[in-house]
Amino acid sequence: MTSAIGRVLTRIMALLPGRADLAEIRRDPRRDLLAGLTVAIVALPLALGFGVSSGLGAEAGLATAVVAGALAAVFGGSSLQVSGPTGAMTVVLVPIVGEHGPSGVLTVGLMAGAMLVGLAVLRAGKYMQYVPAPVVEGFTLGIACVIGLQQIPNALGVSRPEGDRVLVVTWQALEEFAKAPNWTAAGLAASVAAVMLAGARWRPTVPFSVVAVIAATTVAQVAHMDEAKPIGVLPAGLPLPSLSFLDLGSVGTLLPPAVAVAALAALESLLSASVADGMTVGQKHDPDRELFGQGLANIAAPLFGGVPATGAIARTAVNVRSGAGSRLAALTHATVLAVIVFAAAPLVSRIPLAALAGVLLATAIRMIEVGSLRAMAKATRSDALTLVLTAVATLALDLVYAVIIGLAVAGALALRAVAKQARLDQVPLDRGDHSVEEHALLMQHIVAYRIDGPLFFAAAHRFLLELTEVADVRVVILRMSRISTMDATGALVLKDAVEKLHRRGILVLASGIRPGQRQVLDSVGALQPLRDEDRDHATTPDAIRAARDHLERFGLLSALPAQKPRTSDEGALR
Repeated sequence: MTSAIGRVLTRIMALLPGRADLAEIRRDPRRDLLAGLTVAIVALPLALGFGVSSGLGAEAGLATAVVAGALAAVFGGSSLQVSGPTGAMTVVLVPIVGEHGPSGVLTVGLMAGAMLVGLAVLRAGKYMQYVPAPVVEGFTLGIACVIGLQQIPNALGVSRPEGDRVLVVTWQALEEFAKAPNWTAAGLAASVAAVMLAGARWRPTVPFSVVAVIAATTVAQVAHMDEAKPIGVLPAGLPLPSLSFLDLGSVGTLLPPAVAVAALAALESLLSASVADGMTVGQKHDPDRELFGQGLANIAAPLFGGVPATGAIARTAVNVRSGAGSRLAALTHATVLAVIVFAAAPLVSRIPLAALAGVLLATAIRMIEVGSLRAMAKATRSDALTLVLTAVATLALDLVYAVIIGLAVAGALALRAVAKQARLDQVPLDRGDHSVEEHALLMQHIVAYRIDGPLFFAAAHRFLLELTEVADVRVVILRMSRISTMDATGALVLKDAVEKLHRRGILVLASGIRPGQRQVLDSVGALQPLRDEDRDHATTPDAIRAARDHLERFGLLSALPAQKPRTSDEGALR
């Protein structure tokens, strides 16, 4: 017990920041400070908008951006990652708020943070690389659609209908707008979104989200647009940390959504860190440390009233493009947002909700990479099917089910493709030193098959059918050295085929069995029928020699002296 605790503590110590991080920060602090300021300007409306969309309010989004953003910057595994509230996480949180209330969301965030720390200690970060690209693209497309649909009530200036199914809520919001149109809110949302989308094409380096929100707020205040509902009163600072929201009796009920939040936080954070690596030269994130940093961030954020956080791809990309070189930039972003919370809360509270909805609508549109989707759809039918199913599941179900469905479909299609690579080919016997007459007799009574590729559950039964169709021979030689992988199902099917051939009076010999394959075959007793006459041979020439002796015993070959085949051919005949 003591040694196990010691190993865990050693592992945690290895995940903590070191001298290399401090040296990296000292390299070019001025550039990192400017990058952090730029990211903070971009992140402010997003933090407000995602806080509102989650159902906990704009102050929850700001608290998450400040607390989680700072802790993830210090303890995370990517020097360039920017963390905070995200649209993907908001999609998961909305139904949790509806079912368990704000305190349920805070408890879920705390539990998810502990799970992420546990995943880091277990070194689970490396498994992110096994998520196929079509699943990621479909996941991103589905999230973008959900984020956009979630903004419809605020963009149209109607009260949010009850429910957590985004398609139903959107339809009800459209019906309410049709009964009493609020063109002021709709105009503000459309204008902000248009300015952001057009500005991104004209001047990509200018934070048009802030420009558009300031303009929309100014117009709403000057023109006294009462129809444009503002954010409302914001606290001038962060609340004191508290665990008053925690109800231990509800922990069991909240476990499934906590697992969903932890899975999403891990997936999105590691994906975002990978994107940051791809945008730079020489940067490589530590996936386990990234999970550790995100875990600490999600443990701390609920204590200050914040929602669960993840690495944010858009903000991370802005950070990289702004010239960030160390984690000082992400830390600066959190510090600037903290200053805004303390100094400018009254001004921020006047921002119209419709303007924030416009920001998120534009963000959702910009999340959709048409070129990547087109390329993925054209790659293979399997990739296109996986992408579409993942996107539809994200929209119709929830994000965790979508990823599970996407992985299941991608895995099934991959197994199908691998199974098609497996072959059972009849191969001619090598002439060796046999005479022409003897070789002709051997070919009449012996057939050799070479198994290429994987012999596993997805392909094994095809081998059973092909092998048991053998007729008019006395000996079957199975050349097994080219089997790339074998599982218990493949071994059992092979055993079944050997037994069926044996019952028909056909001797089965095997050659070239590798040690790893032998272990699988022995575990299911697949080699048992071969042991009676030592029918397992190291090379194919040995198997041919044994087959020749067997035929001679039954008088099917003239009694010729056994001759050893040329040794130069043995390697090719394994």
